[in-house]
Order: sequence, then structure tokens, then C-alpha cells
Amino acid sequence: MEEVIKQIDDADSTAAERCDVIVLGAGVSGLVSASVLAQQGCKRILVIDEYPHIGGNHIDWSSGDYTFDIGSLIFQDDSPLLQHFPELLPLYVPIQPRWARLNPQRLITAYPISVKDDILRAGPLEVARILASAAYARLFKRRMRNAREFARHWIGARLLHRSGLDAYMTRFYGIASDQIGIELARKRMQWISEHASLRAMLGRLRRTKPSPPGNCQLARPREGFEALYGTAAATLSARGVSFLMGAKLDRIEKLDKRFVLFREGRAIVADRVVSTIPIPRLQALCNLPVSQELETITLLALYFSFDGARGFDEEIIYNFSYDGAWKRLTMYSDFYGRAQGREYFGVEVIANHIGKSVARAEADFRAHVAANGLFCGDLRLEGSQLLDNAYPIYRNGADESAAEAVKALKAFGIESLGRQGGFNYQPTARVSTIEAEAALRGAPAVSAQ
Repeated sequence: MEEVIKQIDDADSTAAERCDVIVLGAGVSGLVSASVLAQQGCKRILVIDEYPHIGGNHIDWSSGDYTFDIGSLIFQDDSPLLQHFPELLPLYVPIQPRWARLNPQRLITAYPISVKDDILRAGPLEVARILASAAYARLFKRRMRNAREFARHWIGARLLHRSGLDAYMTRFYGIASDQIGIELARKRMQWISEHASLRAMLGRLRRTKPSPPGNCQLARPREGFEALYGTAAATLSARGVSFLMGAKLDRIEKLDKRFVLFREGRAIVADRVVSTIPIPRLQALCNLPVSQELETITLLALYFSFDGARGFDEEIIYNFSYDGAWKRLTMYSDFYGRAQGREYFGVEVIANHIGKSVARAEADFRAHVAANGLFCGDLRLEGSQLLDNAYPIYRNGADESAAEAVKALKAFGIESLGRQGGFNYQPTARVSTIEAEAALRGAPAVSAQ
């Protein structure tokens, strides 16, 4: 390998053969990392991704006039992402999304908890039981070792079950709620204490109208994510950042303080590597022990068009009922207008819950919405999409394993960050941007050689 580096150093090398920094992954974390590194003075930055497209797990799928996607849909006009890429703002579609949920009583109601439908509608006796259960949990269920115990402490076991929140946590995270790590619950599920505590619910009961958001909500362009992230990539390219997409990576080796990335017989030498790809994939590339306990969700998206009475007005519906494998549906046509005279929407399903079968997922969704009086009319499956490594599974102990893996990678010399690279739940592009900035802030810039 010393000879490979010597040949590259002696030759009139291109940026793709010799660079200051390699950024692995071209999702939001990777793009922001490249922007931060450029601001720090790095002159030769190469962004590499095994995906053929920019945007990471933000992927769209089109058929005729329909454009669906898998990944985050909603952004904000005050997001720090726009400080890096201000030219994205006019590409977004301004929206006013409304969130709701299908509860176990077959009602489309407020998200995440409805005082009226989840408590008062239960009747005086059940209301008394719910209140007693919540009071008991606050006094005697203070020990919180997992997400179920965290939620139970705040709202009580009775409301946890009646509201369907326990079923939804299992559906969303891919494992039973009593197996979800407490650290994730404390860091990323504070909305339970903020929105579902008795004090918060009574406060909402007194208010006549919800407070409006302090920012403008935005959706990706109607054409899909490519139009959005392609623009960000063009901005970075103008600042000297190079991109290598659809790259089949073989291995990463280290000699002294330099890294050599091998792909299809070609060697790329860099002084620094910043990674936003899944930790086990990076460990395998570096020939380090692979953390088998770091599991990820495989997500299946079903794409439907519809003509008829859908049974609700809101744009985003979460499945809090006890049945049905699907976890969320998004009415794209409410944001972008109908296509061919039809509404169209996407449905997300944890693939392992239905054996990664599109046919099973479709049959399960059709049966479930029919049983709940939704989508009465012509419901047509237009397509589907499978996404591996959609987001981490936060099983008890996974955060400690991830921290150890990131520490070992740092000892090897690689900075690993982001939803995938840090095994860190990041629900929005805002959070991904902030955490990428924080991870790289204060890191020494690499001067051009």
C-alpha cells in the first residue's frame, strides 16, 4: 500500500485519486458535513455513496403524474439546513399539514392524545380508572428502564393501552415497547410528557385553538427529492466538492495518518474520513469487528391512488390501533394536487412485520382500513419500495454498543456521525443538520497539499 500512496503522491493526481477529506454518505448529514468542512478550509472534499442518487434515504418513486417518496417529507423554513443551502427554499412547497391518528376505538382523532376521545368518551367509570391509573403510576412507577415504563409513568397503564400508544411504539420501533432503550425514550420521546401528561391534557382542554407553529412548514418539491438534493450538490460542486455516486466500496486501509479507500481496483487517498453510513457497513470496510447487535429497520412503502370517500380530512394519519401492520400514511395529493383526477398517498410498513411481502402488506392494509371505514371507493396500488437501514432499532443496550463502536472508529481515525453513522435517532433534517455541525465544530481543518 505504501507504493500505491507513493505513486499517487508523485503523479499529477485528480481530486478523485487524492483528496483532503472523504465524506461517506450523501444524505443530509453527509451534505452538511461537506459544507462544514468546506467552511473550515478543506479544499479537496470527495463525497462518496453506494447509492446512485444524492439524498441518502430520502428517495422518491414516480409513475406517470404520481410522485411518492420514502423518507422525511416535511421541512421548515427556519431550518439550519437552509443556512448551508439557501437556494433550496424556493424549491419547497409551503404546506399546512394536519396530523391525526387512528385509535383503537376506530376513530380518527387528535395526535398524539385526545382528551375527548381517549378519556371522556370512555364514560365516567373508565375516566375514574384512567385517572387513578395515572396517579398510581406517578407515585409508585418511578422506575423507568424502557420506553413502556417511561410512557406508563407519564400517563398510566390504562391510558397507555386505551390510546394505542403502546401499540404504536411497537409498530414504529420494530420491537416491543419494553425492549426499547430508556435513553432513547428520555432523549427522543419527551413529547409523551409534554403532550400526554395530565397537566398538558387539561391545558389543551381549556384552550379553544391550538397554538400556531412558529415557522412555515414545507414539503419536498412535487418532482421529488432529486430536484432538492441535486441543487444542494450543485452548490457544493461550485465550492470544489466532488461526488462519486453508485460506488462499490471494497475496503478502507490506514497507513500512518492517511486512509486509502479501494473501489473496483481504484485507490483514493485521503488525510481524513468522515462517515455517515451505517456503522456495521463502515466496520466491515475497515476490517474491524462488526457490531451485530446494531439492528436497523427495513421499511416498506406502499403507494396508492384513490377515488372515493377516504373518511378523514387530515393529511397525515398514524396507526395507533391494535391491528394493522402499517404505521403512517401521508396524503401527497393534499400537498401537490390530484393526479389524473385521483388522490394519492403513501403508506409505511415495518417490512419484518409482514415478511417483507408487498402482497401481504397490501392485503393487510386493505383489510384494516375497510374494517375501520376508511377509503371507501376505488383503491389502487400504484407501486411499492423497500428501504434497508431506514433507521436504527433502539433495543435496550444498543446505545451503549453504538457509543463503543463510534469510539473504536474514532481510535481508528474515522469520525462517524448522523442517524446511521452515530446510530442516533434524527427525526428531521433540522436535527441532522444541527448534530452534524456539532460533531464537526472545532475539528481542525485540513489544508490543501
